[in-house]
Amino acid sequence: MIKLQEIIRSHQRIKPFILRTPIFTNNSLNKMTGTEIFCKCENFQKSGAFKIRGATNAVELLSQSDMEQGIATASSGNHGAALSMAVSRRKRKVTVIMPDNSSKIKVDNVLRNGGKIIWCKPNQESRENTLKEFVKETNSIIIHPYNDKNIISGQGTAALELIEEQPDLDVIITPLSGGGLLSGTLCAIKNIRSEIQVYGAEPKEADDAYRSLIAGRRLSNKTTNTICDGLRAQVGEINFSIIKEMVDGIITLSEKQIIDAMYYIWERMKIIVEPSSAIVLAAVLKNKSIFAGKKIGLIFSGGNVNLKDIPW
Repeated sequence: MIKLQEIIRSHQRIKPFILRTPIFTNNSLNKMTGTEIFCKCENFQKSGAFKIRGATNAVELLSQSDMEQGIATASSGNHGAALSMAVSRRKRKVTVIMPDNSSKIKVDNVLRNGGKIIWCKPNQESRENTLKEFVKETNSIIIHPYNDKNIISGQGTAALELIEEQPDLDVIITPLSGGGLLSGTLCAIKNIRSEIQVYGAEPKEADDAYRSLIAGRRLSNKTTNTICDGLRAQVGEINFSIIKEMVDGIITLSEKQIIDAMYYIWERMKIIVEPSSAIVLAAVLKNKSIFAGKKIGLIFSGGNVNLKDIPW
């Protein structure tokens, strides 16, 4: 469990280095869903995703000797780019283990922000083993993309900002992969207003957290064949312990539902979000009867989309 005070301290720590992203509403989407939606637009965040919050918090807590030892991580893109930016600000470079099928825009984002890339196969085992071997050779410090209390505290600051500006929400929905954003949101929101319902949205093609919640223990993904390239990781140990204790539910979505929601956001809101962001609107559209008449906060996690490969 992460205490609210730690999330507040994390927010103060990272404020100089991040953006306080806007919260948008849209009458067309409100009518479509029968709800009142408030979108926390982390797609406008530095590095293009919410990940800069946790990465900055973790890096700012490192000593100079830690930095000189070297930093490493594994990421499909957004965490790698965010960590590269945070480490570069302290005049060092991070090594990012990335799947060889990573989105080009996310690869470019890592490189542009000063990161070095080592490729691995597109599965959890290869990612973990490649990182383990690199750290064994270099003695680098690992900053995990989600299974890290400092990362979780940093990610929780997005929900903290959302509830400060929109305190009368009934529901908050976040994307769910490794669980950093959802667990951080839970630790923030349930300690401010416990009556607010908090849900995770997860692709059916990578639904390990949904099945894990039912089983009461962490399970692996059976497939990661989803357009949501940011939602293919297995839920973390720390993250799952928070999620299973506090979450109000996990909503799984088909690829068509995710792509349709992404299209509606681009068409109606005129903003770019990646599929991993659009999944939260898909969750509302799938459950109109459950959410009807409610005020719903949606956290758009990022906007790093390959514009040469749009799915419609």
